[in-house]
Amino acid sequence: MGIKQFLMDMKLNILFVCKWICLSIILGSVCGFIGAMFHLSVDYVTEFRLENTWIVYLLPIGGLIIVYLYHCVHLEHEPGTNTIIESVRQQESVPVLLAPAIFLATVITHLFGGSSGREGAALQIGGSLATSLGRIIHAEKREMSILIMCGMSAVFSALFGTPLTATLFSMEVVSVGVFYYAAFVPCLCSSLVSLQIAKIFGCQSVTYTLVAYLQISPITILKLIAFTLIIALCSIIFVLMMHYSHKLFHQYFKNPYGRVIAGSLMIIGLVILFGRHYLGAGMDVVDNAIYASVLPYDFVLKALFTALTIGCGFKGGEIVPTFFIGSTLGYTLGSLFQLDVHICAALGLVTMFCCVINSPLTSLILGIEMFGSMNLLPMAIAVAFGYVLSGYFSLYQAQKIVYSKTSPEFINKNAQ
Repeated sequence: MGIKQFLMDMKLNILFVCKWICLSIILGSVCGFIGAMFHLSVDYVTEFRLENTWIVYLLPIGGLIIVYLYHCVHLEHEPGTNTIIESVRQQESVPVLLAPAIFLATVITHLFGGSSGREGAALQIGGSLATSLGRIIHAEKREMSILIMCGMSAVFSALFGTPLTATLFSMEVVSVGVFYYAAFVPCLCSSLVSLQIAKIFGCQSVTYTLVAYLQISPITILKLIAFTLIIALCSIIFVLMMHYSHKLFHQYFKNPYGRVIAGSLMIIGLVILFGRHYLGAGMDVVDNAIYASVLPYDFVLKALFTALTIGCGFKGGEIVPTFFIGSTLGYTLGSLFQLDVHICAALGLVTMFCCVINSPLTSLILGIEMFGSMNLLPMAIAVAFGYVLSGYFSLYQAQKIVYSKTSPEFINKNAQ
């Protein structure tokens, strides 16, 4: 490479960095503010629900409001997070009205006690806000894809306080085996800006302190592999539950209003049988798994509550319920394999997350940001085996597996 070519390349790189730093500051600021408002809104309605436990019996009313809201903005058939993933791959825009719709719908879901998370809403809000900015600046298709990934990263970072995880998630989750490196600087900048804005409004990072260390030995490794195999099998069952609940609700209840009422009544029935322990996001139960104790069947009931909630038409996301399921299952397996139950709860959370989204690097960084690097090696073992053993199942049907998990071969050349 000659000096002239080197200088031209350096000029283009500097212009790229300057351009995307500016856009990331704008998008990160907006997403940070909206993300913070979303975070505070969900926290507020959750506190209200905990203080007014009767409100869960009005869950059908909340469902009807959500269905009507999506009908009014013509998003009845909007597949949610799958839309965002498809938009990045196909370089298309996201419906602008998706941001206010999913914001309100998720808050309503948490107010009345639906079992869902927040990350699905975060990704959709971020993608929608990014599309709005892209239209204002007349972004090209490739630029729109990067903008949408920035928006995803920014709101994710604002909600969870994990900027590196947020950055890598949007780059890795779209196509398994393909990493969107061009979005690294923009996504990282938008995540960092968004995080700082969210902190101004009092949003705290989701972090835990593990004081114990899991000693690695041949026996421990064998136990970890068995541990991971069970996590992977349970992740497959959870993914199938999520997909088939949606399919069965649509098959047996053609009318969306009837569908959400039927699902609400089923959830209320489960509440009467098992209590309110499994409503909402459930991060308090994750805290218990890491620091205290949980019931051995918590993960089963949380999976059922979540499948019914999302399947019948409520909004939110599946990742926080995945944290719940993974941590409580990990705690139970830790007791079974005679390992530290709190470390296993952390390993279960990270491994389950990896299994359902097929993103090992993101999962490893999530583990470090949430739990520190003290147990990095056992975490890496669990994530590596979980990624392979979970097969080709995913919470996001729009996610494409480009490379085989067991050989360097294309599975889908058109998914890049």
